[in-house]
Amino acid sequence: MDFSLPKELLSEIEQFRGLLEGGLKSKLDAWYRQRNLPKEFFSEMGRVGAYGYVVSDGRLVKRSAFREALLAEALAQHSPGGAIAALAHADLGLMGLHLFGSQQLQHRYAEQALNGEAIMCLGNTEGHAGSDVAAIAMRAEAASDGWRLSGTKSFVTNGAVADLAVVTAVTEPATGRTHRISMFLVDLHQPGVRRTRLGKQVWVPSDLTRLELKDVAVPADHLLGRQGDGLAQVLQIFTHSRVAISALTLGTAAGAFDLALRRAVKRTAFGQRIADHQAKSFEIAERHAEIEAARLSLWKACWKVDRGEDFREEASIAKFLAVEAARKTAAWAADIFGAASVMFEHPVHKFPMDVWGSSLGEGTQDIQKLIIFREVIKRYA
Repeated sequence: MDFSLPKELLSEIEQFRGLLEGGLKSKLDAWYRQRNLPKEFFSEMGRVGAYGYVVSDGRLVKRSAFREALLAEALAQHSPGGAIAALAHADLGLMGLHLFGSQQLQHRYAEQALNGEAIMCLGNTEGHAGSDVAAIAMRAEAASDGWRLSGTKSFVTNGAVADLAVVTAVTEPATGRTHRISMFLVDLHQPGVRRTRLGKQVWVPSDLTRLELKDVAVPADHLLGRQGDGLAQVLQIFTHSRVAISALTLGTAAGAFDLALRRAVKRTAFGQRIADHQAKSFEIAERHAEIEAARLSLWKACWKVDRGEDFREEASIAKFLAVEAARKTAAWAADIFGAASVMFEHPVHKFPMDVWGSSLGEGTQDIQKLIIFREVIKRYA
């Protein structure tokens, strides 16, 4: 098994890191303080091809999952909030268009989305429907020219700035849980759309928004996939995006670890460097080992994605291990900096907060354990 990275990919990642250090980092710092991520960010990510797709013959073609994971980790090491905005656009919104959009829809929207000119999001979670995805209540009523959607999506990343949303809604209320939902591509500039930005404290400067739809018109050809298959489709999207959020979470851990380690080798306490105290040296070794284990798990998931193999178990293992490593590392890093870490402006402050977001996105730790259990038990059934 070869763990070396291709030279071309290494060069691309270094160029991306150069972009971060060469100007985008200072912009992200300013946007963090302002708690606002402008559309400029999305176009900048599109310019460097950070969204993980190319367009060929009018259709979206997925690039290497491994490449996307390395880019996401690099971005999240500095700004998990920026990374989640890019993820929501590429691995939730664009993923829905890629997997289930007709050639006509892809031809119409793909180039704009890849350039960051048309920002995308996914609206699925509702106030009473989170982990229980099938429990959503938003309704889609058939109309002469397509559909009319009414209801509320509670926690939508990019909802404040998005132009297009992949939205799940009930089309078959009398049918069983598995076939009552369909998926739509919704133009958020249509009449009847109301956006309320929520006051979250994680993944700053990305937004979290409540989308209220009231009799919003959706053309018939904006149905994504097949009517009644929306539940299976959104779960498929989440399986794919679980790999990307694992990379984001790994970057969160790595960013916190880097800051703390630099501090530990510079600051002295009780006559020696913090890093030279045995307790801290052991902690550094533990945190490093946990991050490396999560990274290897993520790389295996990417390897299976790129080979076209079933990666559900690997994606959930990667997410579970990345969150566990990031939780420990971010809290440990905050301890290294002491009281300064509670200040919003301090570079380490965001990491413990943002791990909280990672532990919820694309399924809680209990959901990951449930998926892993189901995949394991299949082999013994």
